[in-house]
Amino acid sequence: QVQLVESGGGLVQPGGSLRLSCAASGRTFSSYAMGWFRQAPGKEREFVAAISASGGNTVYPNSVKGRFTISRDNAKNTVYLQMNSLNTEDTAVYYCNARRLSRNWWGRGTQVTVSS
Repeated sequence: QVQLVESGGGLVQPGGSLRLSCAASGRTFSSYAMGWFRQAPGKEREFVAAISASGGNTVYPNSVKGRFTISRDNAKNTVYLQMNSLNTEDTAVYYCNARRLSRNWWGRGTQVTVSS
């Protein structure tokens, strides 16, 4: 099992930056692929970024490609999401995800609001 706790959300102006963190408990963090998802009010949960267990491969949808960067520090059991050039469409609750084989674990989310 793994417990995930997101942090770093908040209010930011359009064009600004924010870095989210996800702290994971457990002995086998380095064996999990990690990801970030987001959900805005009235919308489906949306994939944002993923990183392989080793950190050697990352995946982004076109909506955030070039603006967001996912990274991980396995020694700290932490995954990060660096968000640059934020716009109002990025406003959502951001959730951390851990995946191993066919199992998934989720954090409770952190709010990101992009507004003037």
